[in-house]
Amino acid sequence: MTDSRPGLNRRFYPQLEGLRAVASLGVLTTHVAFQTRATAWPVVGEVLGRLDLAVALFFALSGFLLWRPYASAARNDDAPRPAVARYLRHRFVRIWPAYALVVVVVFLLLPQARHASPTVWLANLTLTQVFVPLTLAPGLTQMWSLSVEVAFYLLLPVIGFALYRVRRANARYRVPIIVGVAVLSLGWTWVTRMLSLPGGVEARNWVPGYLSWFAVGLVLAEVVAAVGAGGMDPRSRSVRLSANRLLMLAVFVIAYGLACTPIAGPVGLGDMTHLTYVTKMVLGAIAAYAVLAPLVLSDGPFRFLDSRVMNALGRWSYGIFIWHLAVLSVVFGLFGIPMFSGHFVEVWLLTVIVTVAVSAASYAFVEEPLRARLLRREQMKREQTVVADPDAADPDPVGENA
Repeated sequence: MTDSRPGLNRRFYPQLEGLRAVASLGVLTTHVAFQTRATAWPVVGEVLGRLDLAVALFFALSGFLLWRPYASAARNDDAPRPAVARYLRHRFVRIWPAYALVVVVVFLLLPQARHASPTVWLANLTLTQVFVPLTLAPGLTQMWSLSVEVAFYLLLPVIGFALYRVRRANARYRVPIIVGVAVLSLGWTWVTRMLSLPGGVEARNWVPGYLSWFAVGLVLAEVVAAVGAGGMDPRSRSVRLSANRLLMLAVFVIAYGLACTPIAGPVGLGDMTHLTYVTKMVLGAIAAYAVLAPLVLSDGPFRFLDSRVMNALGRWSYGIFIWHLAVLSVVFGLFGIPMFSGHFVEVWLLTVIVTVAVSAASYAFVEEPLRARLLRREQMKREQTVVADPDAADPDPVGENA
C-alpha cells in the first residue's frame, strides 16, 4: 500500500519549480511597474508594487529545500548529518558563476554602470553590497536580496548545529524554537537604530531582518519530516488546515491585501517606520506560508505549476531574477521609451521575452553545465569511496529542487 503521508521521501517537487517561476516573474513585474509608474495607478498600482513580497516566497523556498536534510536527521538515526562542505560547494556553483557573468556584463556594457569604481566591482562580485555604502549598481539593485540569501546559506549550518541536539524525543520543540527566533528577529529593525553605520548602508537589509521569511520554510520542512517519520499525524488539525488549498488561498488574499495598504508601508522606495516594517515582515511570512504549505503538505495534481512551461520557467528562474533589471534598462534605451513615462504592458512584454531568452541561455550554457560537472566529480568520488568502503552512503541526501 502506498504511504499517503505528504512529502514522505520526496526529493523533487515539480510544483516548487513552477512556484519559482511565479516568484521570479513577480519580482520582474514589480520592477517594471515601478519604472513605468504603474505603481501610481489606483488599487492596481498597490497590488503591482507589493509584488516585492515575491522575495518572501524565494526565502521561504530556500528555507524549506535546504533545511530538509537537517529536519530528517533530527528524527531518523539512519539519516546522515548534512555534509557542510558539499552543501557549500553546491551553493557556490548554483549561485556565483552565473551571477558573476551578469555583474561583468552590466559593468562593461550597461552605460549607467560602466564607470563603476573598484569598490563597487568588489562589493558586487562578493555579494557584500548590503554591507558596503552606495554599492547597489544600476541593473543590479535587485541583488540586495541575493546578498541576504547568501548570508542565510552561510548561517544555515550554524542553525543546524545549534538545533542538532534537539532531536528524537525532543524534536517537538524544534518548531517552537524556530518560530521563537523568527519572532525575535522582528525586533531587528529597532536594533539597527543602535548601530553606528556609514551613510548608504541599510542594516534592515541584512539577514537578521528576514529570518521570519526563511523560518516559514524551516517550519514546513520540520512538519514534512515529522509526518514522514511518524512523529506527527498527517490527519492532525494543523496539517489538514495548512494543506487546505481554499483556506490557504483565502489567508493569502487577506494577507496580501493588507500588505497593499499603508499599514505595511509605502510601495517602492518610500521610508518605512519600525511598525510598518514589522507589519510587512509578518504579512509576508503569512502570505508565503499560505502559498507554500499546500504545495508541500497536500497531494497533487498542481496542473498549472506542474506544467512543462512552468517547470521550464522554474529552471530558468534564477536567470530571470539576475538578468531582468539589466534587460529592463536595455529595453528602455533600445525601444526609445523614457523611464517613468508609462507603457507598462509593452515594457513588461518586451522585458519578459528578452529576459526569458537570456535566462534560458544562461541555464543551458552556464548553470546546468557547471552543476552537471560538479555532480559528475562527486559521483566519481562516491564510486571510489564505495570501492574502498562498501558500506559508505550518500553523505548529504538533498532534494533536486535545491
